[in-house]
Amino acid sequence: MSGTGAPTVLAAPLNQSITTLNDHTTVMPIHSSKQEASNTADGAKPDIEHVLVQDDPRKWSAGRKIVYLTSELIFIAGCIIVGTAKNIDVVIAMRCLQAFGSSAVFSVGAGTLADIYDPHERGKMMGIYYAAPLLGPSLGPILGGALTQTWNWRATFYFLAAMCALSFASFFLFKDTFRKERSLAYQGALRRMKIHREHSLKKKDPVVESQTTSTTLSVHGDVKTEEDSAATTEKDLEAQNDIIIETPTKQSVPEPPSVQDIKLSLRDVNPLAPLPNVLKRRSNLLVLLASGLLFAFSYSIIYTCSRTFSDFYGYNSLQVGLVLLAFGVGSMCGSICGGRWSDRSLQLLRAKYGKSNPEMRLKSTKWAMAALPLSSLAYAWLCQKKVHVAAVCTALFFAGFLSIWIYSSTLAYIVDANTGLSATAVACNSCFRGVLGFAAAELAVPLQTSIGDGGLYTIWAGLLGVSGILITFVLWRGKEWREIDAAKEEAARQASE
Repeated sequence: MSGTGAPTVLAAPLNQSITTLNDHTTVMPIHSSKQEASNTADGAKPDIEHVLVQDDPRKWSAGRKIVYLTSELIFIAGCIIVGTAKNIDVVIAMRCLQAFGSSAVFSVGAGTLADIYDPHERGKMMGIYYAAPLLGPSLGPILGGALTQTWNWRATFYFLAAMCALSFASFFLFKDTFRKERSLAYQGALRRMKIHREHSLKKKDPVVESQTTSTTLSVHGDVKTEEDSAATTEKDLEAQNDIIIETPTKQSVPEPPSVQDIKLSLRDVNPLAPLPNVLKRRSNLLVLLASGLLFAFSYSIIYTCSRTFSDFYGYNSLQVGLVLLAFGVGSMCGSICGGRWSDRSLQLLRAKYGKSNPEMRLKSTKWAMAALPLSSLAYAWLCQKKVHVAAVCTALFFAGFLSIWIYSSTLAYIVDANTGLSATAVACNSCFRGVLGFAAAELAVPLQTSIGDGGLYTIWAGLLGVSGILITFVLWRGKEWREIDAAKEEAARQASE
């Protein structure tokens, strides 16, 4: 792990926890302020926001730090404007702006971890990293309830703006983890420069073509020979991407270009260009769907739980927040423990077989995939029968623990299986989460009203079973699919060049 990167990873989760608090400190306070916003508008606000937290076009090759800082400024501006809003239209519009400002943290944060940690460490670090936004379900309702009861719902937005300002200031203390040598944008530009250079040399001297040797550009910009490259042990390509360049042996020929010589064009930084490479891989698509269902379940349970306890148990905002603390604490424990167990499983399987692949870490989720639908059923009928709150809190704890135990491993898998595309892959994951979370929240209230918590979360038990089946398919065929899809992509790339 790089010494300069550790503080950055600590700051990124702080930002994540703030942006996730954004959801859970505001849904309930505004819900209770019926004179300023209708229930319909209140429900639409967080849903629209989650649709916007998806692929972030600000993953520029200028570095990750500038993305964090720019995003936080946007988020702070959105908080302040919402706090002063006089009508629901402004609230919804600025909540969308907040979502736009928070989206970079979810995608670029995982890229920062990939910059710093090797695959065998990523499960644990992803678990810790993702535990931070789970502070939202844990602390958001409590803070939101306390701020609302002490002042009013606007106070929650001023609180978020102040917290994010502290996070913004902290980034000036840390160095950027981004390196040009690790960027696929720079690699693509370097390959095109190499091809252009070779064509130019061939026109000037046809003999040059037969007098070339293969060299490798290291991540530090050094040039290595074929023998040096062969002696290099296999490393994670997210942390080190070697670029093969055919360079002439004639002393009169200039030195091969390095990434430091590259000037990117708009074509190179097109944020949509990597998306097809992520979505065309079958293993990615199945894991993204499974991950989206897990997130949609979490968002649905948080949203409907507040209605259940306020309408049927007669709890106020602060009391509902304390009930939801059980779900948040379970989620945090599941994230940290699941990430560590994922790493342990990967290490044990690598020691057993002498090599590893990203699919191995998904084996740590088997038992949780079987138990999660049962926890959903338990919550469903405990709420339906209005059993004592202690039993419901127990079911909430295990629902959060099991869902995030699985999610932490799928998130680490998405990073490991998409070398060089980790930030884009995680952005796609955020897109799937946002869209399915939007659908879940929109359908949750009508279904809860018509069939109750018992029927709603029995349906969710079935959907969570489908999520487990999708992950099982990736465990079974994922490695084979990845290799086939990667070969097709490489053939297409070579054909285009």
